[in-house]
Amino acid sequence: MSTNHNGLPAEKLNVVFAVRVVEGGEQGFLDLYEHLRKSVSNTPGHIVERLGEPVDDSRQWVITSEWRSAEDFFAWQQSEEHQELVAPLRQWVDQRQSMRFRVVKETKGVSA
Repeated sequence: MSTNHNGLPAEKLNVVFAVRVVEGGEQGFLDLYEHLRKSVSNTPGHIVERLGEPVDDSRQWVITSEWRSAEDFFAWQQSEEHQELVAPLRQWVDQRQSMRFRVVKETKGVSA
């Protein structure tokens, strides 16, 4: 595996998908996420997926995932299965933003 100038794996892709769930739409969103989570767990190149719940009243949820490569992520994102899974997302969220990046620096805490 190649590394970047900081010694971290160069090819891994991290994805942050932030969504604001519509008022009262939490259960529908969670049900949809459960299907998405099961699908992605069997996808080549997928490393980890995390769902973050808001700790305030913002209704802003965050899905983060890590992939072996950008190619693996985009192959899954463009698949017919993925398209069918996320199609109902619009009824549960009113805002969404996706960010994709490679980690160039990482700082671990003392207890890590």
